[in-house]
Amino acid sequence: MADPKGFLKVTERELPPRRPVPVRIMDWKEVYEPGDSAVLRRQAGRCMDCGVPFCHKGCPLGNLIPEWNDLMWRGEGRAAIERLHATNNFPEFTGRLCPAPCESSCVLGINQPAVTIKQVEVSIIDEAFASGWVEPEPPGRLTGKTVAVVGSGPAGLAAAQQLTRAGHTVAVFERDDRIGGLLRYGIPDFKMEKKHLESRLRQMQDEGTRFRAGVEIGKDISWSDLRARYDAVVVATGATVPRDLPIPGRDLAGVHFAMEYLVESNKAVAGDAVPNQITAEGKHVVVIGGGDTGADCIGTAHRHGALSVTNLAIGRRPPGERPEHQPWPMTPTLFEMQSAHEEGGERSFLASSVEFLSNDVGEVRALRVAETEFVDGRRVPKSGTERDIPADLVLIAMGFTGPEQASLDEQLGAQFTDRGSLLREDDYQTTTPGVFVAGDAGRGQSLIVWAIAEGRAAAASVDRYLMGQTQLPSPVRPQDVAIGLQPA
Repeated sequence: MADPKGFLKVTERELPPRRPVPVRIMDWKEVYEPGDSAVLRRQAGRCMDCGVPFCHKGCPLGNLIPEWNDLMWRGEGRAAIERLHATNNFPEFTGRLCPAPCESSCVLGINQPAVTIKQVEVSIIDEAFASGWVEPEPPGRLTGKTVAVVGSGPAGLAAAQQLTRAGHTVAVFERDDRIGGLLRYGIPDFKMEKKHLESRLRQMQDEGTRFRAGVEIGKDISWSDLRARYDAVVVATGATVPRDLPIPGRDLAGVHFAMEYLVESNKAVAGDAVPNQITAEGKHVVVIGGGDTGADCIGTAHRHGALSVTNLAIGRRPPGERPEHQPWPMTPTLFEMQSAHEEGGERSFLASSVEFLSNDVGEVRALRVAETEFVDGRRVPKSGTERDIPADLVLIAMGFTGPEQASLDEQLGAQFTDRGSLLREDDYQTTTPGVFVAGDAGRGQSLIVWAIAEGRAAAASVDRYLMGQTQLPSPVRPQDVAIGLQPA
């Protein structure tokens, strides 16, 4: 283990400070200051090397957390990244973007603040890239088999890297102009600068993975043609259909889905010309939805120079401490203060949207909301509690309902679940032989760590389908659920 008395000597969590709000909202750089190596070593030393390390189960990837905590504490960074990469293709993504269910399952969390697992993880991979320890791992031989991966988010990239390393010839298709999926155009740079994505993509290219950006499967190439050209296909398109808010005034100018706003902002930050860009500059902004996407919109609006930002959530404010019905090692639903929330604005809970109000030229001028009440298990606006919130820009960030179905249905005859996800078997294979699905397209909206875990597991199933056997690890099956984590 790490320091045998570490958790007794150091009883508090220590995280790198965030840059001052007035400074960080002036740019798009990540919000955290560089970590102090002494602090990281102290925190890694708090790991208890438990007889039953529940953090393994809390993490869908089964990360070997006690092992790389110990190596980090000993200053053996190269060995630490080898253990981290043994289960996780992209710790630079999860270390920045994952909500860290492993920390909720940390045994130390029973009576102390949990080990800062996520911070130790990202520090290991950042040191590895800086030291040149992340090198291409091309296969020793090629199998002669070809695989098409459709979608270049975390699930697609994980599947592609595993299959390339197994010796298959892999092409990743992405309809956007750049590779990365939501990592590229959904996540603002203040949460993850794109240099981390570029570094990993260079490694994958050097290993032999081929990237085909600007190609939409189902339109530029039909799904049936793709299946005929390749020995296997992995669908990793994500759950991209946003949940709408069909209330009066929905068609007014200035009411947009969150991803419309975030994609354009990310392109502008990347240096692209974005005609008629949706911007919050000089506007009263309302963000509907209290999740991560809503927080991304809040932080983006502050950097655009919004006059005001109001965030609405239809449900109750979560508790600040673990509730009794979500005991350790479950992942509790807690009130969260993300970096974007620190930067200003108002958060309102139990707020039900009633109507978008128009000005004289068909633009949104306000959002009428009411207090949420619960009637027969449904959340409805309470009559007589209506109020109007000024709004020049409204962003709907209420989650996603599933993958886009039309071309998959028409060209492959794919079947879908009642919840809109692609139907699949225990081996991730859809009802069309040789076509597999990984990540949110098959699971529904979920976490980045689940996407990577499913990409790795689907790759193992594809390898077995092509070769009759596989040596690739398979961390999860579609029906597996980590402690306290239900599929979205």
